[in-house]
Amino acid sequence: MNKVEMTEAIFAAKAKKKETWVNLGKAVGITDVFLISACLGQNSLAGDEAEKLCAALDLPAEVGQALQVFPTKGLDPQALQDPVIYRLQEIVYVYGPSIKEVIHEKLGDGIMSAIDFTMHIDKEENPKGDRVVITMNGKFLPYKKW
Repeated sequence: MNKVEMTEAIFAAKAKKKETWVNLGKAVGITDVFLISACLGQNSLAGDEAEKLCAALDLPAEVGQALQVFPTKGLDPQALQDPVIYRLQEIVYVYGPSIKEVIHEKLGDGIMSAIDFTMHIDKEENPKGDRVVITMNGKFLPYKKW
């Protein structure tokens, strides 16, 4: 089973069981954001995590095996046309240089890790319209001098 087939099987089972990502993340023992990333083929799960997800969704072992295969990371170019993904890119295009400047001023010459990293997405109710709250937390990695 390849990653595309794996993703299709997971999403179909999730819809059939009317399950949420938050509940599935709790069942597996990881955050909903990371679980979704693995289910979309962008990350992999450990064997016990894959087994827990398959048990929660009544999926065959081959789905669990596919979840454990190390992925090739990166978006399909078609995904970049999605409005949510496009707007996130737009934020980086517009505010990326400002974010970089603040990181350098506060932490020094380095980068934020996407490996030692967590992200949480929340909803903030607001009378003017609900808000999306994205919290990214990455380890600072200073550039090495030699």
